Amino acid sequence: MEASAPHRGGDTAGGAPGTGRAQLRRRLGRADLRAVPEARGALRELLRHWGRPGRAETAELLASELVTNALVHTDRDAVLTATVGPGRLRVEVRDFVARRPRPRVPEDAEDTHGRGLLLVQSLADAWGVRVHGVGKVVWFELDAGPG
Repeated sequence: MEASAPHRGGDTAGGAPGTGRAQLRRRLGRADLRAVPEARGALRELLRHWGRPGRAETAELLASELVTNALVHTDRDAVLTATVGPGRLRVEVRDFVARRPRPRVPEDAEDTHGRGLLLVQSLADAWGVRVHGVGKVVWFELDAGPG
């Protein structure tokens, strides 16, 4: 991993032949919001042939919300992991702060902040938060849907 660009150096992608699984793992640098579009692009590449129309775009949106939350609200590094299995995608964003995120309703319709977890709640097939050593993992799952 390059110290000057941790959001680039920690990438791995691939899958075990014959398992139908592929994985992306990306280290995101502390408060480096350039990591958000880069993570979206890496996920887009992983999901190029996955799911019914629109599912990959939904995954990109939800992943970018979780990545943004981790970088903005923790002021620490984070790790994005996306695992594609038969018919299902699981995206996890691990950070190193134990404080649990809470969905909140924006105070007025013009407020552009505070909608990330509401989007995850409404668009993901499943989502949650789990404690993970030092910090937590916020995750979501999407079904590929009928092809």
